[in-house]
Amino acid sequence: MSKGILQKKVEIQGLATAILLPSVGVFGGPIGSEVGEVGPLTCVVGIGLFQRTVLTLQRAGIRQLIVLSGPDEEQLKHSLSKGPRVTIPVRWMPIREFPLDDPRTWEALAAEVRGFALIASVNGVFSRGLIEQLRQDVRDGHAIVVTESRLQEGAPPRNSGVRVTIPSPGLATMASARLDESALQVAELLVVPASLMNAASLSTHEKGRTPVRQWIEQVAGDGRLHVVTAEEKRGTWYQPVRTLDDVERAEKKLFSSLKGEFEGFVDRYFNRKVSRGFTRLFLELGLSPNSITVLAGLIGLVAAAGFGLGTYSAGILAALLFQLAAVIDCCDGEVARLTFTESPFGAWLDIALDNLVHMAIFAGIAVGLYTTQMGQEDDWVPLALGGAAVLGNGLSFLLVEKAQKIKSALGWRTPAHAAWANVMLKNVASRDFSVSLIGFALFDQLFWFLLFAAIGSLLFAGAMVWVIRPSAIALPRL
Repeated sequence: MSKGILQKKVEIQGLATAILLPSVGVFGGPIGSEVGEVGPLTCVVGIGLFQRTVLTLQRAGIRQLIVLSGPDEEQLKHSLSKGPRVTIPVRWMPIREFPLDDPRTWEALAAEVRGFALIASVNGVFSRGLIEQLRQDVRDGHAIVVTESRLQEGAPPRNSGVRVTIPSPGLATMASARLDESALQVAELLVVPASLMNAASLSTHEKGRTPVRQWIEQVAGDGRLHVVTAEEKRGTWYQPVRTLDDVERAEKKLFSSLKGEFEGFVDRYFNRKVSRGFTRLFLELGLSPNSITVLAGLIGLVAAAGFGLGTYSAGILAALLFQLAAVIDCCDGEVARLTFTESPFGAWLDIALDNLVHMAIFAGIAVGLYTTQMGQEDDWVPLALGGAAVLGNGLSFLLVEKAQKIKSALGWRTPAHAAWANVMLKNVASRDFSVSLIGFALFDQLFWFLLFAAIGSLLFAGAMVWVIRPSAIALPRL
């Protein structure tokens, strides 16, 4: 059997289908009762809960959605028509025709599922990493429940819902929330095998409630319940959203989860901290990630022009403007990830404008130093250093583009080359030198900054050639 057929079989039998319940909770409660203060259209960082759930599932590899909708079906459809495109098929099944307390509804759903189904309400925000973890953890005949972390910062304890206890490895049991407060709170997110959804699997049924809890109790008693605890530090977090306070907690977790692929020390501990406020402002203004990239680039070019004036005060102001550009440059990626609007062009535009600004900064410093030394015997040195810095930066940009193509084609000849390439890409994407530039400007030592920039950019370009040349030669020519 070929590798492609095996992969297709795994996908079909794995977790590729999600069943969403926008109007009700997964566990308990009369069908049609209000979930809480918020609803599926409540915005969290500019996107409604329902739309955010759908887009997160899509990004995590879910290939089919079934929505058991209530009277707000048209509003939910309209929410998906705005913003990022939903590319996976969505099937709408109205609750009035497919009651959630009718086992025949779930039997019909089971016929649409190949392998496993993820069942979720739309009263929570969760990470893509959590869904990817669930897709990896599926096992034949086993169900999976997601439990919330015991430490929900600032959240009051909940005395309702479903809890689970784990008395020994491989065995989990359900518990009443009021009887065992030490048990883990079960999130409105779980995975069940299609076989469990058949009506024949239910020995008893309670009118007016979903059968989900009965399924979980059944597999827990058989020792076939797997528990995944949502943890923010692992990127597999989950935040219930039932009240307006929960909305704030969800937004806080979303912002905390933001991190670029490559970050330096200053980015992590300063730029990202400051950029959060700008990101919120840009989201309220409705600016696209690409427009934020252009804004950061324009501020950087203004800073370069300031360096070109050659005065001490202009140099300090230009360095501060460049630092502002570095902060705003963090926001485009943050807005893109929060609103699911990442794109290959946006990533290219970001790195292209970054390098354009860097070359303009080097050129501006060179011109500013030249104007202050004009007429002296060695007045040409700043121009030579500026030219070398610009050349090294330009070569580095072209080589990084080549490295990205090799990476996307999985063309690294050895793991060592791949590791070195990651180190180099991290350094070229780092904005840490913006802070050092402020120091050089304050001490009126921009000449030394330009010298280090010229030497560093040329050395970096040479190192990139050494890293990518063997893999570039090994790539097949198309």
